[in-house]
Amino acid sequence: MLLRKILFFLVLACFAFTGHLAQAQKKRTNRDLFKRKTPKINYVKPDTSVVIKQETLQEGDQPKRGEFSPVRKLSIVSEDTSTLDLGEQSIVEMSEEIQVDDSVWIKIAAYYAIWDTRNINPYRKDGRQIKDTIALKLYDERHAYKMPLVKTPITSDFGFRGYRWHYGTDLDLDTGDSVKAAFDGVIRISKWDGGGYGNYLVVRHVNGLETLYGHLSRPVAKVGQYVKAGELIGWGGSTGRSSGPHLHYEVRYEGNPIDPEELYNFPGYLLKDENFTITSALFSYYNRTGKKSSSASRARRTVYHKVRSGEVLGSIARKYGVSVSQITRLNRITTRTTLRVGRSLRIK
Repeated sequence: MLLRKILFFLVLACFAFTGHLAQAQKKRTNRDLFKRKTPKINYVKPDTSVVIKQETLQEGDQPKRGEFSPVRKLSIVSEDTSTLDLGEQSIVEMSEEIQVDDSVWIKIAAYYAIWDTRNINPYRKDGRQIKDTIALKLYDERHAYKMPLVKTPITSDFGFRGYRWHYGTDLDLDTGDSVKAAFDGVIRISKWDGGGYGNYLVVRHVNGLETLYGHLSRPVAKVGQYVKAGELIGWGGSTGRSSGPHLHYEVRYEGNPIDPEELYNFPGYLLKDENFTITSALFSYYNRTGKKSSSASRARRTVYHKVRSGEVLGSIARKYGVSVSQITRLNRITTRTTLRVGRSLRIK
C-alpha cells in the first residue's frame, strides 16, 4: 500500500514538472513573438555629393543625378560640411564637381568663394578691379544654351531708369509664361523681394556666370537643384516692384552685373557668340552709378560651427585652432553656458 502511494506521488510530480516545463516554454514562445528584433540598417549616402580637391569619393558612393551641395575646402576648416545649412553665408572656396550621368562629371564655378542663398551679391568684388582678361566658354557640345523665354522683346534696357540704375534687361511676357534656365547650373537663391524683384531666382552656371530671373509669379526650381539649359525654372508674372508682366533678366560675374545685351541679340533670339571675355571695362558704368570701389581688405570672412552631440567649448576650440575665450566673446556666452545640439557658434 505504501509503495502504491509513493508511486502515485511520483507520477503526480512528473506530470507537474512536465506541465511546468510546457508552461515555461509557452511563455517563452509568446515572448519571442513580441520580441523586437534589431533591424538591419542599410546606410545610404545622402543624395548630394561634391568632389573637392584632395578629396575623393569611396568606391560605390555615387550621388543621385540632379542635386548639389556646397562643401568648404578642406584647407579652410576640417569640419564636414556636407550637411551645410544653406541659409547661412559660408566660406566655401572650392572646386565643385557634380555627376550628371554614369560617367560624366562637370565642374561648377571653381573660382567662386561664397555659397550664399540669401544675398544676390555676397562676393565683395569690384569688377573695376579685374586686372586680367578672363575668357569664358558660354556653351559647347556638352553644355548648351537656351533663351530664357520663347520670345524676347525688350521693354527696358540696362542702365539708368528714372533716378536709379537698372541692372538688367526687361523682357515682355504674359503672366504664366514659361521661364527657362539660360545655361546649365545650380539654383543658388529662390526668394521673395516685395519692394523689388518679387519672386526671383539666381542660378550659378557651369560657365562661371550667374543669371537672375525676377518678377516671377511662381518659381518652380528649388535651391541646390541642378538644372539644364532650357529647363523650366518658373512661371512669368508681375510680382514685386513691377508695372506689368515681364521678366527682369540679369547676367552677373562674381556678383557684378553685366549688360545682357553684351551677350545677347534679343531681337534675333540668340546668343552672340559661344565665347565671352570679362574685363574691367564691362563695369565702368559703376563710375556713373556712384558705386564706391570695394576691396578685399574691407570684406569680413566669418566661420560658423554647428554644435554636435558630446561637443564642448574646449574640443570645438581645438578643432579650429582658436581659444575658448574667442568663441565665448564672439557669441556672448560664458564657459558655463550649455551648448545645445544644433546651435551655430561663430568661430572666427
